[in-house]
Amino acid sequence: MIWSIFIKSVKEQLRNFWILVLTVSMAPFFVFVYFLINEASQPHYDILVLNLDGGIQSESSTKNLGETVVPALKEIVTSLENAPLSISAIESRELALNQLETRKAEALLVIPTNFSQAITTDSLAIPELEIVGDLTTTGYLISAVWLGDLLNSYIAELTFETPPFSVKETALGRSGQVDEFELWMPGMLILSIIMLMFSATIAIITEVDQGTILRLKLSGMKAWQFLTGVGLTQVLVGLLAIMLTLLSASILGFEMRGSVLLFLLIAILTSISMIAFSLILAALTRSVTDVLVVGNFPLFLFMFFTGAAFPISVEPWFFVGGYGVSWQSLMSPAPAISALQKVSIMGVGYVEVTGELVVLIVMTVIYFLLGLWSFNHRHLRTT
Repeated sequence: MIWSIFIKSVKEQLRNFWILVLTVSMAPFFVFVYFLINEASQPHYDILVLNLDGGIQSESSTKNLGETVVPALKEIVTSLENAPLSISAIESRELALNQLETRKAEALLVIPTNFSQAITTDSLAIPELEIVGDLTTTGYLISAVWLGDLLNSYIAELTFETPPFSVKETALGRSGQVDEFELWMPGMLILSIIMLMFSATIAIITEVDQGTILRLKLSGMKAWQFLTGVGLTQVLVGLLAIMLTLLSASILGFEMRGSVLLFLLIAILTSISMIAFSLILAALTRSVTDVLVVGNFPLFLFMFFTGAAFPISVEPWFFVGGYGVSWQSLMSPAPAISALQKVSIMGVGYVEVTGELVVLIVMTVIYFLLGLWSFNHRHLRTT
């Protein structure tokens, strides 16, 4: 019985060609969109330096340390890996302010007139370095932080002083190897499975719309047998969709750093969860048109409130194996995305995502029980 339903479901899925295309192509399309967004919005900060240093006059020459600031800062920036900074000199304050106002630069560093004297003599005068910018912008705040660190390194070199401490940055897992585009990809991968909401619901509701569901019921078919036969087809569709999405992301630079088997387990569990939810949606509708209208509401909820379209953080109610359970976890893609982020970015194993997998399975069971009862009550009653 299950095999017969499975074969019939495969044939019906192939007949609904454009639904299949929509299901497997939506997430890969968003992958390319996010790639273009990321390429167009790579953070880069332009810092201007205005040298007002009068220098120190000696018998043979004038020593102006202010003139060494730009090349020294450039050298430090070059030694840093992927520092998103450009350091350049500017002739006047007016020109600098114009560039700041037109957002052609993020910050201006002004070297004071007594800079050389204060650095090279025993004078008690302290050079007052000025940083100018729009304090309400993120670009200025980040630039100012960078400048503070660069100036500390530069002044330490000038005065031959050893810093009182050093900082070593250690990335958690493999997080230091990823960029913003890769941070978005776990959500995009799960989005490819969220699209099963339409494919699976239409596969189920087509039987109701065509009246064949009652004939299947009269043949002795149980609700779980029908769901298993249709579900197997939809799991294959879900795996096809996530593999196409993964291929698209990999072509554009995404790297799956964790276990492939764990990745497949998360994909299969999420597919089953979406099929179970589709049964609830099928119980609320009677035709394909109803599905395409009503299905948009849970689709948008799952896209924008689970972290699929963009990262979202909420306060947890309690923890299960290290995973913070909240209202967001009531939508099963949320723990799936959290698990996939840990697997793909930090390269963790099964133990580290136990909490996510437990919550995902629990929500799937709830979806199934609610879906089986509501679908059986709405569409499988013969009296």
